[in-house]
Amino acid sequence: SSAKVFGAAQRMLACGLVDAAIVGGVDSLCLTTLYGFNSLQLISRDPCRPFDAQRDGISIGEAGAFALVELAREPAAGEILVSGVGESSDGHHMSAPHPEGEGARLAMQQALRSAGLQPGDIDYIALHGTATPSNDAAEDKAVSGLFGAATPCSSVKGHLGHTLGAAGAVNAVVCALALRHGLAPAGAGTHQLDPALRSRYLLAPLQQPLRHTLSNSFGFGGSNCSLVLSKVAA
Repeated sequence: SSAKVFGAAQRMLACGLVDAAIVGGVDSLCLTTLYGFNSLQLISRDPCRPFDAQRDGISIGEAGAFALVELAREPAAGEILVSGVGESSDGHHMSAPHPEGEGARLAMQQALRSAGLQPGDIDYIALHGTATPSNDAAEDKAVSGLFGAATPCSSVKGHLGHTLGAAGAVNAVVCALALRHGLAPAGAGTHQLDPALRSRYLLAPLQQPLRHTLSNSFGFGGSNCSLVLSKVAA
């Protein structure tokens, strides 16, 4: 996951190995990717609908997202920080997530501990939100079990599709922009929320001050990463 690059950069900066790092990810569509996901019966015939009652698979997208990360010795008001990183590898299945979202929850808990925060401190969650029935259900159990049903969340995959190797970096940039503009974005393409899911999935953007956001990026084999991005208070 390209999200793990942010964590690696944070650790290198903290150890004094580098002064700054350009981090991110990029992925482009190719037939190998298309045939591979199609063989797993994960691709929807329609634009994907994260957390929708009728969701039936992913849409593959192309993207690139990069950020310059520096050690913030004396961060100024309004600056965006990578304040916490959490990783886990539950190894539940080659391609399916743990049905209770155990690995996802571990990654989120580690990110919160790394940032010195409690679940109630998070103002918005950028979900992994692939729009497959099992992935959304598992992530919802992990998110609602840890944060309850009040924390606003959404998935940008309804806008962009699943950008694969770029997805983690895209989510991190979305969280940074959300903090900068005080806007929790709504998901696109979702028409009727699945009543079995308990998280507060946004169908309309929410304009309010944001201090801390969480970005989720989960991969095959239970390779999970969560980032906390924070805005320095005035």
